[in-house]
Amino acid sequence: MTPVAVAAGDSPVILAQPHGGTWLPDDLFARLNAIGQARADTDWHITALYDGLLPGATVVRATVHRYAIDANRDPAGASLYPGQNTTDLCPVTDFDGRPIWRDGQGPSADEVESRRLAWHAPYHAALQAEVDRVRARHGIAVVYDCHSIRSRIPFLFDGLLPVFSIGTNGGTTCDRAIEAAMVRHCAAAAPALDMVLNGRFRGGWTTRHYGRPEAGVHAVQMELAQRAYLAAEADPWPLDPQRAGALRQVLGPLLAELDRLARSGVAARPRGM
Repeated sequence: MTPVAVAAGDSPVILAQPHGGTWLPDDLFARLNAIGQARADTDWHITALYDGLLPGATVVRATVHRYAIDANRDPAGASLYPGQNTTDLCPVTDFDGRPIWRDGQGPSADEVESRRLAWHAPYHAALQAEVDRVRARHGIAVVYDCHSIRSRIPFLFDGLLPVFSIGTNGGTTCDRAIEAAMVRHCAAAAPALDMVLNGRFRGGWTTRHYGRPEAGVHAVQMELAQRAYLAAEADPWPLDPQRAGALRQVLGPLLAELDRLARSGVAARPRGM
């Protein structure tokens, strides 16, 4: 199984999808306990949810499951949210804090490095190549990091997660015009669909690593609460076409505006202008 799939387009917008993959090599799958083998922490249907919303958008998606290695974590192992519960580069628990491996332990340092080279590095090499290609063509690239998560996970956050969690790491990873456009489109969907900017999810490693507005690369994370497009947030994680359709009616125009902003050069201006 190739660790990354790329569909190259001619838009300045790149849809990065690090957590939609469900594949695991047989030996790793056998080492997972029943909780791990269920793979509940997948960004279910994320590719289908965004499919066709922005014609010409490049899609870079990981095929390996995040329990093998998390493509949205710092490859050096640093925590994204110091002092808060989270999962590691090579997770040892699920989002509920429950062990996912039969032996109850994580991989050795050598195995972490092996997994990094096999799956994390190729994903980001492919994503970087697309960023470089798109920026060379347009003078700008917008990395839109596509995520979704269960709506209630007490181990990670209190209460009910808003449908839209926009992450720009406090406004540092993209031009303000891009951030404002995302907020405007999501806020217009209230009260049926609620939103937060830089709340519990401020942007993962992908957003923080690639977001260099001064260099013409803008990055944002969109974390979607899965109640907004699934019929049930439980196995078999069925897609609800009606809910997904309503969500796509927000996401489609949002992506179109990001594309327009990038093509017009608005987001290529120095920050704050």
